[in-house]
Amino acid sequence: MMKLSSSGRGRNFSALRGFMEWVQATVYAGAWPARLLELVGGTRVEHVRHAVAAGRAGRPPLKIGFVSDLHIGPLTPPRLLEEAFRVLAAAAPDVLVLGGDYVSLEVTPAKAALLERLVASVPAASKLAVVGNHDLWTDHTVIERALAAGGARVLVNQAARLPPPHDDVAVVGLDDPWTGDPDPERAFGAAGDAPVRIAVAHAPEAVPHVQGRGAALMLCGHTHGGQVALPSGPVIVHGPLGRRWPGGLYDADGVRLFVSRGVGVVDLPIRAFAPSDVSSFEVA
Repeated sequence: MMKLSSSGRGRNFSALRGFMEWVQATVYAGAWPARLLELVGGTRVEHVRHAVAAGRAGRPPLKIGFVSDLHIGPLTPPRLLEEAFRVLAAAAPDVLVLGGDYVSLEVTPAKAALLERLVASVPAASKLAVVGNHDLWTDHTVIERALAAGGARVLVNQAARLPPPHDDVAVVGLDDPWTGDPDPERAFGAAGDAPVRIAVAHAPEAVPHVQGRGAALMLCGHTHGGQVALPSGPVIVHGPLGRRWPGGLYDADGVRLFVSRGVGVVDLPIRAFAPSDVSSFEVA
């Protein structure tokens, strides 16, 4: 049956979106696109690495692993997800940060169980997550329980101070700017006197909420790098800020912004010139 409104607290779920999801659930029944992508080698994950100078003299470098847009569902090969988290586990991050959009279409017990297992497979001392638009259009409480069972704390306009020797760092998590209710005053206020702040939100549209708040780095996803791109760049990216910063590391009007292309596949069973990625940051 076609869904006419969000199953969760997410806003901006249109009748057109409901129709698109109904079509996808029908056409992609049995998850045949994911199996086909596996057969043609669609399981490669690029590992992106960056160093960030944040004035942490006298502290050991903080290793952050970041992954976004898993889109567990009929279009994303399970082996692609397994490879992404294998790469993250091998990087041995101090903190694992998860950028939202964990599922496509409706969440199910099987999707939630896979999400829990993937998150649990990375042996990081801290695991922190934000939610994305697709998460808030389904029963997000099931997704949040799976993240928690995997060891991750979900930040919704909240901040988490990291344990020693990285207790000078707070990770600030904003609600999804597309479908949620970002509250930067509350989120950054929860960071207290932490001299180093790492901001996380699902999409680049949250940049205005981060500007001027002293974040050393902002992490987000959502864009998929266009998912279908030409060698010259993405064909379509939703949102003006996503089109401005579709994937990579930027100076976003004074904010050091990293936009992940994500791991999974959404809407159409194809990626072109926008390979899946996970990322590692060394913050010193």
